[in-house]
Amino acid sequence: MFYDTARIYVKAGDGGDGVVSFRREKYVPEGGPNGGDGGRGGNIEFIVDEGLRTLVDFKYKRHYKAGRGQHGQGKNMHGKSGEDLILRVPPGTLIKDADTGELLADLTVPGQRIIAARGGRGGRGNARFLSNKQRAPRIAEKGEPGEERWLQLELKLLADVGLLGFPNAGKSTLISRISAAKPKIADYPFTTLSPNLGVVSVEEGKSFVVADIPGLIEGAHQGVGLGHDFLRHLERTRVLIHVIDLSSFEQEPIDAFRIINRELELYSPELSKKPQVVAANKIDVPEAKERLASLIEALDPNIPVFPISAVTGEGVTDLLYKVQAMLEEIGPVEPETVPETAWKETRYDPEKEPFTVTPEDGIYIVTGKEVERQVAMTDMANEEAVRRLARILRKMGVDDALREAGARDGDEVRIGDLIFDFVESRASEAHD
Repeated sequence: MFYDTARIYVKAGDGGDGVVSFRREKYVPEGGPNGGDGGRGGNIEFIVDEGLRTLVDFKYKRHYKAGRGQHGQGKNMHGKSGEDLILRVPPGTLIKDADTGELLADLTVPGQRIIAARGGRGGRGNARFLSNKQRAPRIAEKGEPGEERWLQLELKLLADVGLLGFPNAGKSTLISRISAAKPKIADYPFTTLSPNLGVVSVEEGKSFVVADIPGLIEGAHQGVGLGHDFLRHLERTRVLIHVIDLSSFEQEPIDAFRIINRELELYSPELSKKPQVVAANKIDVPEAKERLASLIEALDPNIPVFPISAVTGEGVTDLLYKVQAMLEEIGPVEPETVPETAWKETRYDPEKEPFTVTPEDGIYIVTGKEVERQVAMTDMANEEAVRRLARILRKMGVDDALREAGARDGDEVRIGDLIFDFVESRASEAHD
C-alpha cells in the first residue's frame, strides 16, 4: 500500500521541577538557598529523509512523546534536559494542524527540519528567587508542560511532470519506456494502484521527474475510482502529460480529454490551469490516425499534440524534448506558503499577554497561554508559591477582568486544571 496521509498526536516533554534546598555545611551558618532548576523538556522535530517515499511509519504508530526534563537537585544542580524525538518524513510532506487545517510546514529539501512541539521550560529552583527582600525563599516552580497537538501529515510527491488519463491509456507503459521505473503493466483497468516516479534524461545534464498516478474516471473528484486519492501528487508538478488512448472505441478521444479536465477543475481549479501536452498514444494500431485527426481538430490549437506509441517508442523523443522546453520556460515551482507565525517561538511578557474570561455554567473560565502556564508551573501545595501566583495574576489584570465579567465572592474560577473560589479579600491582599 502507498500511504500518503496520516493523523498523529505529538506531545513534547514536560520541563523538570525546580527544587527547594538550602546549603547545609558545618561552620557555614545561613548558607542560603541552593535549589537547582529542572531540565528542559524534549522537543519533537520533523526532518526530511530523502530515503523515504511514503508515510507508512505513521500508519502503525500515531502517538509520539518526547522525554521530560529531570528535576533539579540541591547544591545548585540542574536537571538534565529531556531527549528530543526526531520523526523522519519523505520529501514533499505537508504538516497541518489537524483541528484548524492551517498549513504549518512544507518540507521539501533533504535535511530540512522543524520543531513541531516545543518542550516545556524547566521550573526554577529556590536559588533563583533569592533577593534583598527574600533571603530564604521557599519557592520553586514546577516544570512547564510541553506543547501538544494533533497533526495531519500529507505527502505530495515532488515531480516536475505528471502523467494523467483514463485507466489503460498507457501511462505506465510510457513511464517504463522513458525512465527506469518498473510499474505493474497489464491489460485491465486500474493496474496501477499507487503513484510511480521515474527520472527522465532528455540529454546530458538535463532531466526531470515524472509521476504516474492511477487512472482517473468520471466522478473522480467525488472519490469514484482510485485516482482521486492521488490527485494531490499532481499539485506540485509544472507540466501535465495527458495520455489519450487512440485505440479505444468506448469513447471518442476528445471526450476522454474533456472528462479528465473537468475532473481536474472540480478537484482544484489551479490544477486544471497547469500547462498540458497531449500524448496521443497507440498510434501504431489500425484507425488510430483517423481518430488522431478528429482529436486535433477538436482541441484548442494552443495545446501541443504528439502522436506516440509507448510500446514501440514512436514519437516519444519529440514529446520529451517538448516537455523539457516547457519546463525550462516555466521555471522551478515554489514551496507552499507557510504563515510566518506557524512555528515562531514567542517570548511572553506576563503583564501584556492576552487572556479571556468566559462565564460558562456558573464557572468563570480564564484562558490564555501565559496565564495557564503560570498556573501549571505553580506548586499549589506551597503557600508561598500560591501567594506569588496571586500577585502575578493581579498584575496581569485577571482579578479586574473577573470582576468586570461579574464574578463575586464564592464564584468558581477555572484556569487550566485549577478550580478555585474567587475571594475579593484575597485579591486585595495580593494587590497589597
